[in-house]
Amino acid sequence: MTEVTFSGLGLADPLLKALAAEKYTHPTPIQAQAIPLLLEGRDLFGLAQTGTGKTAAFTLPLLQRLNKNQKAPGRNGVRALILAPTRELAVQIGDSIRAYSQFVAIRHTVITGGVPQGRQVKAMSRGVDILVATPGRLLDLVNQRHVDLHSAQTFILDEGDRMFDMGFIRDIRKIVQMLPRERHTMLFSATMPREIEKLAREILNDPAKIEVTPEVITVDRIKQHVFHVQGSRKRDLLHELMADPALSRVIVFTRTKHGANRLADQLVKSGVNADAIHGNKSQGARQRALNDFKDNRSRVLVATDIASRGIDVDDVSHVINFDLPMEAESYVHRIGRTARAGAGGIAISFCDPAEKKYLRDIERLLKRPIDTAENPLGAANDSELRERRDHDQDRDEPRRKPHRGQPAGKKYRARKPEGNKTAGGGGAKQQNGPAKPGGDKPFRRSRPRAA
Repeated sequence: MTEVTFSGLGLADPLLKALAAEKYTHPTPIQAQAIPLLLEGRDLFGLAQTGTGKTAAFTLPLLQRLNKNQKAPGRNGVRALILAPTRELAVQIGDSIRAYSQFVAIRHTVITGGVPQGRQVKAMSRGVDILVATPGRLLDLVNQRHVDLHSAQTFILDEGDRMFDMGFIRDIRKIVQMLPRERHTMLFSATMPREIEKLAREILNDPAKIEVTPEVITVDRIKQHVFHVQGSRKRDLLHELMADPALSRVIVFTRTKHGANRLADQLVKSGVNADAIHGNKSQGARQRALNDFKDNRSRVLVATDIASRGIDVDDVSHVINFDLPMEAESYVHRIGRTARAGAGGIAISFCDPAEKKYLRDIERLLKRPIDTAENPLGAANDSELRERRDHDQDRDEPRRKPHRGQPAGKKYRARKPEGNKTAGGGGAKQQNGPAKPGGDKPFRRSRPRAA
């Protein structure tokens, strides 16, 4: 069987030279399938995860087509637009374009939120061949007339399902309306929810469809373990695991931004170099945290799901789900930060009894159970935790919401209905004052009288 090479895909010499400089010799499956189709000018719908090489799959043919048909973009103009859902992914796409275009005359820039727009406005003033952008900042600059999309020949939408998850679908439709009808369009997504399928029909013209590396097959290269542990002991368990030097480069996922900050601070106090990355941090802080992690100045990167598809770092030894994600698909994207480019990896998840539903959903998606690991803290196993939780619920069952004046958290007897009581009737002790005129229900004083 003939081995596929980049030169056999029809790429020009300057691009082959750049690939050789980056030590890339053989295309990944999506590159081998997509590059010839895109060089022909076909629209493309690609189903592929981050880490499969899809950035090069759309960047290389884009560079070749733009270099072959040199044309000035005009003031504030754009010849090709690439949309990404997160700042990190946009920056990484920009880095890839810089590497692949080192021997061709192509000008590109990246515009994202989280940083002052001055430099971005200046970069756009002469126009660019390729603009990589996040939707929010792009619309801001378009509305300020610093970006003109009317001359864009190519439109690439990356991580379409992530765009939908982050609420960018309306922004994308606004942006598409600003683009020429006649254009070369590509849409890439790791999954295909109904909204993405609908969007593909709207923006693509007779597209070729490529589907590579289904999610479940990808995670088969990753050793997966779950620790059943109470939420209050998760931090202790993490510190215990971090004592193992085999956890050399670790991404820890939390559910909230505040939780990411707090956990990173606690790791630093325990002597572990760590930093947090999430949406509330400035772009500069996020990029510094990512660079420190890439350069091994930080051993642990604590992240929220915004980073689950935006971090492309080689040799991540472990991914730890400190909090299980509420969506099973997010689990696959998270653990995909390890086992990059065909390598193996290890994924560890902490499961509190309240998170069992999320674990079942994940195992249903994977179509197999995740191996249970022995807790080094000697914590209760899952059945014991469940029995303890059920016991606590049974113990708390008699408690009801206290009425006004009743101390919270104390048991009390529910007050019997007083609707049939009249003043002095049946020898009952009257506490609420005389009955209302013309009725048999007592009225309640607004406050007790002073003694």
